[in-house]
Amino acid sequence: MIIGTPKEVFEGEARVAMTPDSALQLQKLGYECMIETGAGAAAGFSDKDYKDAGVTVKKTANALWKDAEIIAKVRQPEEAELKRLAKGKTLISFFNPGGNEDGMEAAKAKGANVIAMEMVPRISRAQKMDALSSMANIAGYRAVIEAGNNFGRFFTGQITAAGKVPPAKVLVVGAGVAGLAAIGTSTSLGAITYAFDVRPEVAEQVESMGAEFVYLDFEEEQQDGAATGGYAAVSSPEFREAQLAKFRELAPEMDIVITTALIPNREAPELWTEDMVKAMKPGSVIVDLAAEKGGNCKLTVADEKIVTDNGVTIIGYTDFPSRMATQSSMLYSTNIRHMMTDLTPEKDGQINHDMEDDVIRGATVTFEGDITFPPPPPKIQAIAVQPKTEVKELTREEKLAAEAAAFKAQTKQQVTLLGVGAVLILLAGLYAPASFMQHFIVFVLAVFVGFQVIWGVSHSLHTPLMAVTNAISSIIILGALMQIGSGSFLVILLAALSVFMAGINIFGGFLVTRRMLAMFQKS
Repeated sequence: MIIGTPKEVFEGEARVAMTPDSALQLQKLGYECMIETGAGAAAGFSDKDYKDAGVTVKKTANALWKDAEIIAKVRQPEEAELKRLAKGKTLISFFNPGGNEDGMEAAKAKGANVIAMEMVPRISRAQKMDALSSMANIAGYRAVIEAGNNFGRFFTGQITAAGKVPPAKVLVVGAGVAGLAAIGTSTSLGAITYAFDVRPEVAEQVESMGAEFVYLDFEEEQQDGAATGGYAAVSSPEFREAQLAKFRELAPEMDIVITTALIPNREAPELWTEDMVKAMKPGSVIVDLAAEKGGNCKLTVADEKIVTDNGVTIIGYTDFPSRMATQSSMLYSTNIRHMMTDLTPEKDGQINHDMEDDVIRGATVTFEGDITFPPPPPKIQAIAVQPKTEVKELTREEKLAAEAAAFKAQTKQQVTLLGVGAVLILLAGLYAPASFMQHFIVFVLAVFVGFQVIWGVSHSLHTPLMAVTNAISSIIILGALMQIGSGSFLVILLAALSVFMAGINIFGGFLVTRRMLAMFQKS
């Protein structure tokens, strides 16, 4: 089958869904690759690069859509592109199924199969196909770069001969993939970084990256993000009010605010209100990564940069990944290639659209003339973070009572074992010959002494001292030496073997112990 990538028709879009490197990998799966001329130029890939990789370059989009059985693109297809779909063709792209009912109906009418890359379920096996995360990672990084380009000071604090420069204070709202990328970039540039998210389980991730997590003095059971595909769930009105109150408290202190809060298939929640913008210092910067869905900031204008009356710059660009087209195209084309790998288990260049597969089913929005959106929840759920159970601190009296009870139970167990052992020895003494009992009593005493010696070693010391306990327990060599003077050849042979093996145990035990202890000594 032929997989083709047309030139993006969305104004300003510079990404491309197939790179020369990804084309080589697709060909290994048995596919022929095709691309429209100039499709990769804005991302830094020339037609010659594609030809060198064995890709057929088509002069027009019509020719490519006609010949290719699989179409891989970046942006949601426009009406003219949807008309080029046909029965049996497969389209793989961002599709916005939650807000693109007309597009799904058009694909259904054409009988085409559509795989929406933003619908890839967030389970471990599908991470390599998670295009949303790939693009969000780039958007988070680019947001900090754009903020720095519009901020009039250093990110990091400096003390120079000309004076002291305080570090910038950055607040990242939403600690998803984009938020964590922004946090990492901000802290690496030296800013004092704060982060907020409604999912409590991300606090440790934020703090591990050197940022400070902003906690609310508000008790609410939040659904674990892993249970909702890694995304935040809708908060209660009370929680929202507490959240806004905290932001109003932080607004005058922050130099840069980066908002990333989005819930799939919903408009962006308004988190940074007009009064918060007015409370910020002149020269402050807001970068709204949710601008495409209405924006988290009240004053955001999509695809524009504005400056408010009090001197706050608000950046509402919706093409952050496209502003790093080469990097974005490399990551997105890799996501596409991994999706094709799952769709081609036999590596024979033929699509096997397995609707029983969690990843393929989750990403498919139309299939063989039917709309399959929304998908059922995946059979394999992400592992949610288990709530930490508080361990009750025992009082002194409770600890003493517990220790007394444990001592009584241990004493009872030991007395029972000794009693049973004594009864068994008495029974053996009634019926066994005297020569047997003499050896048997020595054996029992050796077992008892060896057990007490080993059991008395602290568990924390077992690693370095286990070799010593083995050497001590090898006192059985004495028994072998006593028996070696026997008149029976068989007994002499067995005793000699015992002396030999016990000797190895003794000398080897002390040698190993010495070497292990030497590891903790200064050379």
